[in-house]
Amino acid sequence: MQEPRKIPFYLSISGNIGVGKSTVCTLVSKQFGWPAYYESVENNPYLGDYYQDMPRWAFHLQIYFLSKRFEVQKEIIKHGLSAVQDRTIYEDVEIFAPVLHSMGCMDERDYINYREVFNNMISFLNPPDQVLYLRADPDIAMKRISERARGVEDGIPRDFIVKLHEAYEEWVDKVSEICPVKVIEADKVNLRDDEDAQQELFAFLQECHNAKIARIEAGAER
Repeated sequence: MQEPRKIPFYLSISGNIGVGKSTVCTLVSKQFGWPAYYESVENNPYLGDYYQDMPRWAFHLQIYFLSKRFEVQKEIIKHGLSAVQDRTIYEDVEIFAPVLHSMGCMDERDYINYREVFNNMISFLNPPDQVLYLRADPDIAMKRISERARGVEDGIPRDFIVKLHEAYEEWVDKVSEICPVKVIEADKVNLRDDEDAQQELFAFLQECHNAKIARIEAGAER
């Protein structure tokens, strides 16, 4: 599908570990020809150690993800093209870091330092034009994590996934004050295999992009 005009549209695919973000990111990228930015997992120098000893490596991993996602933000802004991103920088700060802090995996000193680093980045950030929040029951997420069999994820505690799910449910209302959010029940809608569901999603995103173009042409948005 050819992108109408050259007005960029920034989409984020958000949600818990194992809900299918990368799959949806790939589908959207192929449909619209938008560059896809995936979470740094394969060559992540901390992830394996982190799941073996979360209190020891949580701060290191969160700083790594924060840095990588900030790099993505700068690249998206620099290129001025539409893009789809697997998880936003806001999720690192508003979900993962607070959950790790509450679990005792990130002490108060590191947590405060981490948030200060993020606060220094805020002025350089562009919020997404649209967030797709993939919601799934924690047990479904755990099942999918097991099925995809990434070795580094073998040690993920169920309690961690549950706490992340609860944090995401609270975050949805907060992020909707920054940008529009569409909730997709990812344990009920099979976007990987259901072509009708895919086409419905693509049509929705096209409408969102067209609406942004219309607002800009009307002078209501820069």
